[in-house]
Amino acid sequence: MKYLVKIFVVTFFILISTYAFAEQKIVYIDMKYVLNNSKAGKGAQDYLTKSFKENQKKFSNQQEELKKEEADLLGKKNVLSKEDYTKKADSLRKKVIDYQSARRAAVDKIAKQRKEAREDLLNEVNPILESYSKENNITLILDKKNLIMGDSDLDITNTIIEKLNTKLPSLKIN
Repeated sequence: MKYLVKIFVVTFFILISTYAFAEQKIVYIDMKYVLNNSKAGKGAQDYLTKSFKENQKKFSNQQEELKKEEADLLGKKNVLSKEDYTKKADSLRKKVIDYQSARRAAVDKIAKQRKEAREDLLNEVNPILESYSKENNITLILDKKNLIMGDSDLDITNTIIEKLNTKLPSLKIN
């Protein structure tokens, strides 16, 4: 009988202590959606897309010019002396190398700008998430991509987008 009372008391305390720790609030956010659909994120994406398309157009025009020069040179191969042909071929190779390096530099610049814009946005979102979690006593914020299933009431994505839009309406890209 003595042991039965001890087991009952210990079990009772264990059950009470687990209920005390069960009050943790967990929410989730779709960070990709926040970064792509906030005002600053959309503006940065539009700017980068526009820059990319402009570069593509410029480089495709240069590529067409180089192809024309190559076709011209091949057409004049039998007419030109060997030295002139080699000079013009070397000149064309140099232009192609310059074209390739300029194209690579432009792509790298856009990639760098995209990375910096993403970092700036994340640096603005993190304090917003911290203050939101303190205001609402949230213990854990998960990214939606790491979540299998969750109640839509726990999704704070739109709230965070609204707060980000008021705090950071646009993003400056260098």
